[in-house]
Amino acid sequence: MFCIGSLKLKSNLFLSPLAGYTNLPFRLTLREIGGLDLATTDLVNARSLVERNPKALKLIETCPADRPLAVQLFGSVPEEMRDAAVYLESIGISSVDINMGCPVRKVCRVGGGSAMMTDLEKTTKLVKGMVDAVKIPVTAKMRLGWDDQNWTAPDLARALEDVGIAAIAVHGRTREQGFEGIVKLAGIRAVVEAVRTIPVVGNGDVTTPQAAKRMLEETGCAAVSIGRGAFYNPWIFAHTLHFLRTGELLPDPSFPERIRVMCRHFDLMIEVFGEALGCRMFRKVAPWYSKRFGPANEFNKSVVTIATRDQFRETLDRYLCWRKQFLDETGALKPSYEPAPMVASFMQEPDIAKRQFIPVPKGPVEVW
Repeated sequence: MFCIGSLKLKSNLFLSPLAGYTNLPFRLTLREIGGLDLATTDLVNARSLVERNPKALKLIETCPADRPLAVQLFGSVPEEMRDAAVYLESIGISSVDINMGCPVRKVCRVGGGSAMMTDLEKTTKLVKGMVDAVKIPVTAKMRLGWDDQNWTAPDLARALEDVGIAAIAVHGRTREQGFEGIVKLAGIRAVVEAVRTIPVVGNGDVTTPQAAKRMLEETGCAAVSIGRGAFYNPWIFAHTLHFLRTGELLPDPSFPERIRVMCRHFDLMIEVFGEALGCRMFRKVAPWYSKRFGPANEFNKSVVTIATRDQFRETLDRYLCWRKQFLDETGALKPSYEPAPMVASFMQEPDIAKRQFIPVPKGPVEVW
């Protein structure tokens, strides 16, 4: 049992928000695979939520199978953030998370995201207003600071604990880094050491069960939040939970299982967003599944043009026939075509040129 304030959880493995991707279909797909407990929505503009903007309401769409669920808010107006939190509590959301880590200029220039780390007094007052207004836990996700000369996360975490924040999640990079370089585990540890009783959640470059274990051991954090790693490998929660409990690494899922889960994700996209929009949105999702298919050029060329459910099925059928040329007599991929294993960047050699990174998914944040 793991607790964030009054919220009791079955696991200390969480899904991080990833704008444009951690929507209801993806969350349900991960929950069906197993190992995931608390998931967080895409970041939502507090003002839009208070105004009941249809796009904001779609971002927080959920269902009984999608629990426990946190909604991540961004904004800098105390009244809007407070009122948005009150509304979320009224509709049964499990907890409210405050975005203090988004590095995107559009968010920062209005005082949200990483900009909240530059004014501790203003940010603390805003958070206190939210904490005092609701009974559900209020948490915050932050980076280490604005840049390497300003690691404000430890001081901010301590100040937020004093006004009642229930937990702190820390992405081990600065705003200046964006998603470049490697996470600084020492920075996350500094936040762990700064607070007294609240849990700290480590985040960044967790792409394998071993990386999750190292994050827990070297930082002393109480939980791990996974973002891009979950999108690259939807099985990471189930495999990590098993590894932390038993020390055993489960084998990678088979190719048929990868296809099954991808198709389930696609069906959920159609169910939630409708056929036309669901297909358009899945165009940027499918190539992430195919990164672990081995040869997939034929699939990737076609799947980014799908407009209907039938087109997706036809694309998949053609690809499965095309892929047979790379199989041996047992039906397995020939060794020369096996995809390389993914290793978390902070677990690799210091030479950046030799490191493998999971790309940053392109989403709506870039054009805000």
